[in-house]
Amino acid sequence: MTDARVPGDKSISHRFLILAALAEGDSRLSGVPASLDVASTISCLRALGVTVDEREAGVIRVARESGWRAPLTPLDCGNSGTTARLLIGLLAGLGVGAELGGDESLMSRPMDRVVYPLQAMGARINYADRLDRLPVRLEGRASGDLRALRYRPRVSSAQVRGALLLAALTGRQDVEILDRLRPRDHTERILRSMGAPVVSEAIGSGERVHFPGASWSGGLAPLDATVPGDISSAAFMVAAALLTGTELAVRSVGLNPTRTAFLRVVQEMGVKTEVRESGFEAGEPVGDLMVSPSRPTAFVLDGDLVPQLIDEIPVLAVLASRAEGISEIRGAGELRVKESDRLALLSANFRALGVRCEELPDGLLVHGSSVPLRGVVRTGGDHRIAMAFGALGAAPGCEIEVDDRDCVNVSFPGFWDSIGQFVAVKEAP
Repeated sequence: MTDARVPGDKSISHRFLILAALAEGDSRLSGVPASLDVASTISCLRALGVTVDEREAGVIRVARESGWRAPLTPLDCGNSGTTARLLIGLLAGLGVGAELGGDESLMSRPMDRVVYPLQAMGARINYADRLDRLPVRLEGRASGDLRALRYRPRVSSAQVRGALLLAALTGRQDVEILDRLRPRDHTERILRSMGAPVVSEAIGSGERVHFPGASWSGGLAPLDATVPGDISSAAFMVAAALLTGTELAVRSVGLNPTRTAFLRVVQEMGVKTEVRESGFEAGEPVGDLMVSPSRPTAFVLDGDLVPQLIDEIPVLAVLASRAEGISEIRGAGELRVKESDRLALLSANFRALGVRCEELPDGLLVHGSSVPLRGVVRTGGDHRIAMAFGALGAAPGCEIEVDDRDCVNVSFPGFWDSIGQFVAVKEAP
């Protein structure tokens, strides 16, 4: 059996860092990944007056030793949509004036999904150049003058939910969020572990979340936690193992039930998996994941699960290209406004490699085949496209080159070394 470890979970790391900055006292965080996205969050927090430093090997201290300060220059969120959207919510509640921007990819991604409900709460947020796009400017104002909000998001998103909870927490106001589909729930879990009375209630396939910020006078307890391994990163290791017939164990990985939908789909493909929980970190379940080798069969994925595995769809599509039968992915239109138009890139790269693929407005039809694949993959600078096709390069007889290997550093530094235990993927000249 091949043992693997993956970097700390990116989604959890963003939230650990931001919520630790709001805690009453010093927090100690271990396992924070050295990814570019997480580095963007750390840089922005420091610009806002938060102390984030490494006091001993692998342990980061987070503390706010004085008040929040308005940054002297625009906050650079890099490529991280999570950084931008969560910080917009945080600053809206605090009443701290700031401008937020990012790289070219992030500046093309929609922001109305968080800006609109925050404006409805009374936050003064303006777009600097284009509607619905960064950069945005938040006007400074007195904290505590937000209005309560009851909101039904058009898109079920953990980032939207997290932004509204942060605004309600720091602005001391009530918020109720009613999602049609249940997204990831990291923000709620971590807040509850720190003492905040966040209530979650299942409603059909969706969920109601309520935070009584106006009546809660408590504070957040500091965190002393280790970031679990990123199950979205583990998905690429699982794919490579399946494509090479390798028995795999991924150790100390996050097993949040709103993040394991990928495993449910893999199981539906006929793959045997085993999960062994070993404990919790700030409300987040952690354990080991074991996968036994088998050739996957085709699957059908519709909209209900999509919010919980949106980051894993590229690697599921790659598995579909080697599965028996035709796989169908629908309800995934959100992939068109990620770091790239992932549906278009998946379709174009599949065709370039010789995989039969039909692009749908909100998904893909992928025809599985065992024919060896050869060619160059164009990533569009998207880390998940690079890693998905990096995993595909593990399949016997495949010769796949990737045009931008460095883009994986956004989420998984060391990916190519990790995937190298299965196969060596070349970089296109």
